[in-house]
Amino acid sequence: MSLLRKTLAARVLYLKDSWLYRILPSVRHKPFTAEPCGDLSESWNDVEPNPNQLRWRPFNIPKASEKKVDFVSGLHTVCGAGDSKSRNGICIHLYACNTSMTDRCFQNSDGDFLIVPQQGKLLVTTEFGKMMVEPNEICVIQQGMRFSVDVFGETRGYILEVYGAHFELPDLGPIGANGLANPRDFLVPVAWYEDRTVSAGYTVINKYQGKMFSCQQDFSPFNVVAWHGNYTPYKYNLENFMVINCVAYDHADPSIFTVLTAKSTRPGVAIADFVIFPPRWGVADHTFRPPYYHRNCMSEFMGLIKGHYEAKEEGFQPGGASLHSIMTPHGPDVDCFEKNSTATLKPERVAEGTMAFMFESSFSMAVTKWGLDTCNRVDKEYYKCWEPLRSHFNPKWKPASK
Repeated sequence: MSLLRKTLAARVLYLKDSWLYRILPSVRHKPFTAEPCGDLSESWNDVEPNPNQLRWRPFNIPKASEKKVDFVSGLHTVCGAGDSKSRNGICIHLYACNTSMTDRCFQNSDGDFLIVPQQGKLLVTTEFGKMMVEPNEICVIQQGMRFSVDVFGETRGYILEVYGAHFELPDLGPIGANGLANPRDFLVPVAWYEDRTVSAGYTVINKYQGKMFSCQQDFSPFNVVAWHGNYTPYKYNLENFMVINCVAYDHADPSIFTVLTAKSTRPGVAIADFVIFPPRWGVADHTFRPPYYHRNCMSEFMGLIKGHYEAKEEGFQPGGASLHSIMTPHGPDVDCFEKNSTATLKPERVAEGTMAFMFESSFSMAVTKWGLDTCNRVDKEYYKCWEPLRSHFNPKWKPASK
């Protein structure tokens, strides 16, 4: 399998389209009929709002010896907001599966999927070609593109779905031409096709207006002999991110870690940002270097691909997650605070061997019944990581004379 190295042509790309040259047109199929949605949901009022800090232990992966679950059957909605019908909103899903999709594919008519593998690689077959996506890489399957997923054992990861906008590179402003996720590092598939008749029936699963539907056809949808255009699936290796960081004192805004953004109609406000916290140097002087305690006007959903997140080395585990909702206070646990309040400030590597990420949104997200109850992974003791914090205030303290 080969991948064509190809850049995202522009940071803001207003016109997106692709021409696909098929053996048979995709219109040749039986009518769609309703399918069970499983744990996929766009119902934000099934449980009462919860403003508390939330943390999930690593989400369970079904055992193949007990039940075979493929990528689509293993989708679970954790939280979200908005509405696919009005084309304005987001969903955050978890996928946990153990078997490949056979003679079936998935199409999301509602929005784009940004897929973040955490455990196990994915072989994603799309109408444009194939992509192998491993942990510490991401891929984006844009609205309406059909794809199938092969896995190679117990597999888990995260998905950010956006309605009404597409992911793009953030505006760099004073950073200039180079930095963060560089266009040259995004890869798109080369054309690959199969001219295959499926007499037993090929199933196309369609997520439409938040519900699931399926139809049957007697041929593989991956019958595109050639294509051209700029509306494509693509992948990106997070190790290629060019990190910007503070080199004097204090903190820059975490937006400096943005890989991709889905803009809203309000300037400077995103429907969602995909942000990472990669290995980097910490050199800020006269500064509490870990993330500071704060409340803000964005919802922050975090996941951990590997390693130990610097602000919470215990409790926040790979394959787990946390949600800090709009105006809910959060920050480092007590161990991180005490250690870094007295640490000698010298240049040091931060987050070595670690990759944490954040789905950040201007939407006030609701947690689903599956996310809050059914998954049984909520850490009900999470709040206790801040309870030992104590006051260090001394009204008589004065800086040492020079």
